[in-house]
Amino acid sequence: MSSEWVELPLGEFVRLQRGHDLTAAEQRPGPVPVMGSAGANGTHDEALAKGPGVVIGRSGASIGRVHFAEVDYWPHNTCLYVTDFLGNSERFAYYLLQTLNLAAFNSGSAQPSLNRNFVYSIRLRVPDRREQDAIVEVLKALDDRIALLRETNATLEAIAQALFKSWFVDFDPVRAKQHGLVPAGMDEGTAALFPDRFEASALGLVPQGWRGGTLNDLSDLNSQSWSGRHHPERVRYLDLANVKDNEVATVTEFAFDEAPSRARRVLRSGDTIVGTVRPGNRSFAFIHEPVPDLTASTGFAVLSPTVSENTAFVYLAATQDANIEHLSHVADGGAYPAVRPDVVSALACVVPSAEILRAFNAVACPLLVKVSANQLQAQTLATLRDTLLPRLISGQLRLPEALAEMEEAA
Repeated sequence: MSSEWVELPLGEFVRLQRGHDLTAAEQRPGPVPVMGSAGANGTHDEALAKGPGVVIGRSGASIGRVHFAEVDYWPHNTCLYVTDFLGNSERFAYYLLQTLNLAAFNSGSAQPSLNRNFVYSIRLRVPDRREQDAIVEVLKALDDRIALLRETNATLEAIAQALFKSWFVDFDPVRAKQHGLVPAGMDEGTAALFPDRFEASALGLVPQGWRGGTLNDLSDLNSQSWSGRHHPERVRYLDLANVKDNEVATVTEFAFDEAPSRARRVLRSGDTIVGTVRPGNRSFAFIHEPVPDLTASTGFAVLSPTVSENTAFVYLAATQDANIEHLSHVADGGAYPAVRPDVVSALACVVPSAEILRAFNAVACPLLVKVSANQLQAQTLATLRDTLLPRLISGQLRLPEALAEMEEAA
C-alpha cells in the first residue's frame, strides 16, 4: 500500500452518537427524513443533524446496516449517527463503514444493540482526503447510474399503468368517441378498434362487445412445476423476499436436491408472478427472457398468458394498486396472511377484443421489456460496485485498475 494510507482506530476516523427519541405522536408532517436502523422511515418537520450524513443501525434486525442521508435529517434513537467526520469525506465514510462487520460488535444484551464504544477500537486503513475523494468519484458514479436506471424504470412502469387504466378501467377512448371526439394520443387505426358506446356486464357498464371476466380468461395459473421425477440438476431460485415492485434483487443457484422445498414454479418469458404470502408487500414482477431454469417459490402465483398478445395486459391488470390492495385485504392466516393462488387468477377484469389486446401489447410490452433491460443493467452495475468497493476502500485495488474494470464491464 502507498504511504498516504494510515492506520487508525474508527474513533479517530468519525465520531458517533446515539440517535434521539421521536414517538409517532411527536412526529409532525414535514420534509425532513427520519433516519433509523433500517434507513429513512417517514418524515418530520425538524432536523437534528446536518446533511450529508451517515447513520448506522443500532438495534434490531438492521443492526450494523449503514445508510446515507443527502440532506438534513432527524437521527432516530434506533441508530448511531456521525456527528463529526473529522475532516474525512462523508461519502467515503459511508462506503468504508459498509465494509465492516459492525453487527458482530453487538454489546451482548438480549436485544441486539450496537454501542459506539464497542466499535471505536476497530482498526482501519484510511487514505488522505484527496484519495478519498477520488475513490468516492468512482463508486458514486456507479451509484448514480444505478439510481437513474431505477428512476427511469419507475417512470416507465407508471406510464404503462396509466395507459392500462386509461384503456381498460376509465375507458377513455370509448368515452371520447361517445362524445364524437378523437381519442387523445391515439392513431386512427387504433381508435377505430374501440366502440363508441357501453353495455351492461357482470362488472357493470363496459364498452360494447367487451365482457366482464377474470385473469383466468387470459392466462394459465401455475402451468408448469418441477417434480421429484422431472427437474433440472440445478435451479436458479427466486424467493418472495427478493422481489418487490417489479424489481428482482437476487437469484440464488442451487443443486435441485439442495434447493428450498418451495423451489418448484417454472418461469418462462412473459410470465407474471404475484406473491401470495403477505401480498401487501408487493412481491410481483414481469419475467422477460429469464436465465435458464429460473424457478420461483410456491409462494408466488404464476400467470402465463394464453397468447403472447395478452402479455402486457395480464401483468398490468394483476399488479394494479387496487388489485394488490384487494389481495392484501382478503389475505388471512395470522402472522403470515396469504391468499390461494387461484384468488390471484380470479381477479376481475374486462375482456376486450383480441385486436385491442394486440394493439395494447404493441404499445405497453416494449415498456415492460425496457424495464427488464434496465434492471439487468442495474444489477450488473451493482455487482461491479460491490466487487470494487471493499478492494478500493482497503487499498488493495488502485484507481487506474478500478477504472479499467469499469470500462471492461461497460
